[in-house]
Amino acid sequence: MTDLRLDRGKQWLEQLLSLSGIATTVDTAQPAGASEPNYWLTIVPNPLTPAQKELLIGSEGATIDAIQYLANASLNIHAEADLQAGYTIELEGYRQRRAIALKTIADEAAERVRATGTEVILQPMSSAERRQMHTFFDSDPSYSDLATHSRGQEPDRRLVVQLAQPPAVE
Repeated sequence: MTDLRLDRGKQWLEQLLSLSGIATTVDTAQPAGASEPNYWLTIVPNPLTPAQKELLIGSEGATIDAIQYLANASLNIHAEADLQAGYTIELEGYRQRRAIALKTIADEAAERVRATGTEVILQPMSSAERRQMHTFFDSDPSYSDLATHSRGQEPDRRLVVQLAQPPAVE
């Protein structure tokens, strides 16, 4: 049985790529080890040139993040609830490599906060990456002694990691 949400996402991304002059297809299989409950739309890298791949990912992932944002916004706006979904756009394992890098950043920040007892302010990152970092800290029991929040205004919005406040004693 076909999933209409997945078909809509695939068709949308293939049309966007075609209108951009990039002739390729989109694979809808969820990559091994992917833990997000989103629909994965993977841009098939062949026959893309290295320049096209670099263009689609963009500086620090800005372009692929923008494409993902557009996919989620345009596919979900005015859609019935049963047609709404989250989409992750992937190209050559970029998302999975970036998730590993973000997890390393989270681990290093946690170590610094625990060692110094003071908050750590990370470099600016996209809202999608900040959300992913918040999820790391919220869902991993090894971070239960830590809390996160975002501070600042776009494009300089940063994730702050600090010791969690102990519950108030009444």
